[in-house]
Amino acid sequence: GVNNLSLEQAQAMSIGELAGMTAAELMRVQAEAANYLRNAKELKDWVDGAIAMKYDPKVSELRAQLGKDTGTVNLDDEGVRVSSDLPKKPVWDQLQLSEIAQRISASGDNPAEFLDITYKVAERKYTAWPENLRTVFESARTLKTGKPTFRLSLAKEQ
Repeated sequence: GVNNLSLEQAQAMSIGELAGMTAAELMRVQAEAANYLRNAKELKDWVDGAIAMKYDPKVSELRAQLGKDTGTVNLDDEGVRVSSDLPKKPVWDQLQLSEIAQRISASGDNPAEFLDITYKVAERKYTAWPENLRTVFESARTLKTGKPTFRLSLAKEQ
């Protein structure tokens, strides 16, 4: 293998060649890649912060003029189009919505005509339940898995 494999060398290899590297080389290059990503994110946040500082006052003024609290506004600065999007993020009170759903139901209407209703069971609670209660819910539960992750670190000397 390559001694002290660099990120650039790793990028130039096929995934199969890279998989053939030693655990120590992979561990080091994984740490280097994570560091590279962290630095890139910090740099992007820094630049985005400067852009926000530069354009926030103009964009806020434009939003006020247009009476547009959310959504996209555009302005031009020396031939560069600056688009600022402020998305809507409504948050609904779950308890109040469930009470409204019950009132709709009680009045003889179907709450599903007005509300998207989602039921969830916390996995922590489910696994803590006694077997007889779990059995009632079991057929409604499908266990899916995410993508596996691997973190390489030095094994502690025993």
